[in-house]
Amino acid sequence: QPQAKASGGGSVQAGGSLRLSCPVTGLRYSLMCVGWLRQLPGKKHEAIASLYFGNSSTFYHDSVKGRFTVSLDNAKTTMYLQMNSLKSEDSAKYYCAGDLGRPHPTYPAVGGCPFGEWGQGTQVTVVS
Repeated sequence: QPQAKASGGGSVQAGGSLRLSCPVTGLRYSLMCVGWLRQLPGKKHEAIASLYFGNSSTFYHDSVKGRFTVSLDNAKTTMYLQMNSLKSEDSAKYYCAGDLGRPHPTYPAVGGCPFGEWGQGTQVTVVS
């Protein structure tokens, strides 16, 4: 298991905000991109945000577009997920993730970033 533990989760009221963080240096490869996965109760892992090292472009799943922002710090050692306008359907376990060097059709992906590696997640619960 890689040392890429997501932090910052917790309980928040609907409409509120949280910021998650993760040490991306804990991901073994991450040759193309990094980002975030989440797993809703009874659902598969879904890719919600990606950031490409090569061109700094970011991509988002439609369900979070305009509300969530993925970024790296200046040293490019810590990745963040700023989550605003949270909804009850955002309640999930969130994971820091990266690619394994090449696309794979079975990996969760957003914006073409195939997440084949992720660390320990953090729980986000949004209450009304």
